[in-house]
Amino acid sequence: MKEISQNNIESVDIKGFQNDLLRWFEAEQRDLPWRKDQDPYKVWVSEIMLQQTRVDTVIPYFHRFIEKFPTIKDLSEADEEKVLKAWEGLGYYSRARNLQAAVREVHEKYGGIVPDTPKEISSLKGVGPYTAGAILSIAYGIPEPAVDGNVMRVLSRILSIWDDIAKPSSRKIFEASVRKLISHENPSHFNQALMELGALICTPTSPSCLLCPVREHCTAFYEGTQHELPVKTKTKKQRNVQLAAAVLIDDHKRVLIHKRPGKGLLGNLWEFPMAEINISYVSDKEQMKDVFSTQFGAMVEIQEMTGQIEHVFSHLTWNINVYKGEILKLEKEKSDLRLVSLEEIKEFPFPVSHQKIWKQYLESKA
Repeated sequence: MKEISQNNIESVDIKGFQNDLLRWFEAEQRDLPWRKDQDPYKVWVSEIMLQQTRVDTVIPYFHRFIEKFPTIKDLSEADEEKVLKAWEGLGYYSRARNLQAAVREVHEKYGGIVPDTPKEISSLKGVGPYTAGAILSIAYGIPEPAVDGNVMRVLSRILSIWDDIAKPSSRKIFEASVRKLISHENPSHFNQALMELGALICTPTSPSCLLCPVREHCTAFYEGTQHELPVKTKTKKQRNVQLAAAVLIDDHKRVLIHKRPGKGLLGNLWEFPMAEINISYVSDKEQMKDVFSTQFGAMVEIQEMTGQIEHVFSHLTWNINVYKGEILKLEKEKSDLRLVSLEEIKEFPFPVSHQKIWKQYLESKA
């Protein structure tokens, strides 16, 4: 296994690299809403949204989120359910909860001003090294590294770094490299340019080397190793979970919904009652009757299946059999168990899988 050496950095014409990269970015950068100004709050929101999510997907969410919560004060005082509703469909909902918790701290502790020091900003909930570096460099012009997957891929090729980017320890190598390469005159554009280069040109497969503005500085291009880099070990195989869910309606045409626990997967989001399938049961329907009776105090009649939903998370896959059903008796509603009308249901935040369940149900009724 090759390892990074000082020569990889020392052999780079740093000033030339900076100039070529910045000139390209200033000419070719995408017109993105969070680049309209350097408001630290907007930069922060965009960076949290962009984690594990494509730029094209984020743009409409960003517009809606900033419209609903235009300032740190607005987000800090918002009801969590409204924040989750605005985030609905983006996934990784802990990002939204952590963002709001951190924004509340900024509002209370820092008078609504996003901190501009590495120590203070890194102490905020959900703000890791990448997000801290992105906010400090993009919004405040401080030459801090912002190392994400795009940046690691670009630099692994430019500097011929053969350390496994899947290992957390490798991040330090890339952060040290950025500290040596970063433009102190324009760290904001420099970091954004590295990310943009990884997103548009230096892509994971089939990098467009002939279009690359820093090809002259790239070791992998000269050595022909751009398709071997970066080194990244495969993640563990996903676990498959078999589930059954039901859209349950009472005599007043109300729907039974359940709020997930605050901690854990999809915390505090609402869902249709659901059970993990146990093969020892005769059928999904019998198991759902037992689980819903025990867990929710609901006597139900499970009817026909309306379809199946597959939803893939980073570590597991849900395979959900979806049914219609009727509520025969409900002991009582609780804070996490509600009967809601067809209009009221629109106000509750649901994960994508359960949005699909509802859509499937409505289509079956049409």
